[in-house]
Amino acid sequence: MAYATYENTVEKLKQHHISIHDIALIGFDSQRRYQPDLTLTQVEEAVVSILHKRVVQHQIWVALELDRLAEAHLLESPLQDLVEGDDSLFGVDETLGTAIAMSYDTIGVTNYGYIDKTKVGLVGELDRIGKTTDAVTTFADDIVGALAAAAASKIAHNYAKNIIAHQI
Repeated sequence: MAYATYENTVEKLKQHHISIHDIALIGFDSQRRYQPDLTLTQVEEAVVSILHKRVVQHQIWVALELDRLAEAHLLESPLQDLVEGDDSLFGVDETLGTAIAMSYDTIGVTNYGYIDKTKVGLVGELDRIGKTTDAVTTFADDIVGALAAAAASKIAHNYAKNIIAHQI
């Protein structure tokens, strides 16, 4: 039985035109105002770390597979229509995104909500692609937003931990 691994997950993301760099750009943009010395490399490292979590790998695989199946018209109705149309009341895509973001407490969830609402960077691009082409990106945009939020939150947690350590 084959299990999700970091390498498999990165490959699945690439198949959906999602790169670690693009995810990190969103996380960097949301965190740099709080940490002026933050580098994009640090955020990329945080994304890589998050992608090593098995539960995150599983959530990504399920999400991207649902997009793939909907794009191939292989889901049964009404699920096909909900996923293909990215129905605003569907919410399962946001639920998977929230689950990833929750790995880093409430800051992860609030970061994810902000990214999902503002549709910055690749999140917005994927959302527009899903609305203007035959491609289905219902879950992909939420996965990207959640990973970026989790990376920004991981960076924030580490920053806070370092501040506390220096005060002791």
